Amino acid sequence: MDANWIAVDWNATNLRLWVMGSDGSILDEKVSDQGAENVNQGSFETVMIDFVQPFLPTTGTLPIICSGMISDIHAPYQPVPYNLNNIPEAVRVTTTDRRISVHILPGIKQQSPADVMRGQETQIAGFLQINPDFDGVICLAGRHTKWAHISASEIVSFQTYMTGELFQFLSQQSTLQRAISIDEFDIPAFTTAVDDAMSHPQALSSKLFGIYAASQVSDQSPPSAAARLSGLLLGAELAAARPYWLGQNVAIIGSDDVAKQYQLGLEKQGVMATITDANDMTLAGLSAAYHQLYP
Repeated sequence: MDANWIAVDWNATNLRLWVMGSDGSILDEKVSDQGAENVNQGSFETVMIDFVQPFLPTTGTLPIICSGMISDIHAPYQPVPYNLNNIPEAVRVTTTDRRISVHILPGIKQQSPADVMRGQETQIAGFLQINPDFDGVICLAGRHTKWAHISASEIVSFQTYMTGELFQFLSQQSTLQRAISIDEFDIPAFTTAVDDAMSHPQALSSKLFGIYAASQVSDQSPPSAAARLSGLLLGAELAAARPYWLGQNVAIIGSDDVAKQYQLGLEKQGVMATITDANDMTLAGLSAAYHQLYP
């Protein structure tokens, strides 16, 4: 198998790489739980070599383009506004193995309000490769959802919400865990909770406890409790992020049911948003970087 280059998405919890052919085809794809949080700082090259060993050339070098949390070690943040075609900011990493040539794409920082992203900017770049005329807001749905204002191929500003992590904590480690099951998804309970949180975001803490109370004094089912929790948290986020999505062209980048929940929540507010796959956008962004670095 003759690999032309390798695309790497190395985030906090896992590593995903695509082995790319000279015609742009995907020759192989690998996923590992060896995320940046689980690898010692000096061991990244060793882990990388283990993964790409079958594709290393006998002569010459194999280009590897990386994005994600790996940039936290090797590539300094770049400030907004940030032009997504600014590939010269990519950092060439010195490696001991001469068979690989590694470039790492930088993350983005914002001074006020303070915020950072690593990896999502590559997804945005990939989205703009497919939608070059897009101006508006991109919602990057996930554990830490980001809302990014895009204009003229630039990230103008962005804002991060820990909604996914809050759901994980509250559903697994708080009082609410005894009331919740995520085996099914109750759409009516979810949309009602979204509207409730958007109408009364100041009452969020009380309404969260109400999920537990309803499990004790009424016939609320565990799936309905989970949907209410998700809806309340997402509704509070939508209320806070209103300046981003109100009156804007909105696109969602995501890979699972979370993205669909954002789509449903926005639809309730009269915003029709499309969903694109996060992995597809990451690969498109890495591919764009490769073609600029190796024209």
